[in-house]
Amino acid sequence: MDGSQKGKPKMSDSILEPDRCDEQLCDSSKIVSLPEDGSAEKLAELVWAIAHPMRVRIVRMLMKQESCVCGEIVDALPISQSTVSQHLKVLKESGLVRGEVEGPKVCYCIDRKTLRELKKLVSGI
Repeated sequence: MDGSQKGKPKMSDSILEPDRCDEQLCDSSKIVSLPEDGSAEKLAELVWAIAHPMRVRIVRMLMKQESCVCGEIVDALPISQSTVSQHLKVLKESGLVRGEVEGPKVCYCIDRKTLRELKKLVSGI
């Protein structure tokens, strides 16, 4: 073995053998059933809504605001207004963001109740 291989596990080491199984870890008599309470679906829906970096940025921005914001979202992001609108639509459909019409504009704010729900669901994984 040359110096570059020193300390690296060999392919034959048990850690790299996928068909080898510790008896305690693979005890099929200990299969756990999961409750069908809808929480997995809700978690998936909310996580999908923030699965894009721009949507995460929008949520973070809205979380810091005391009131709803209107055009500031577009000004703060390096993407077009139409792309911001598409991201806001996804966030609104998930319930994480609320949009309220104020004259010719729509102002957006975080839905704190849904945000708390997301945090609770994530912590329960």
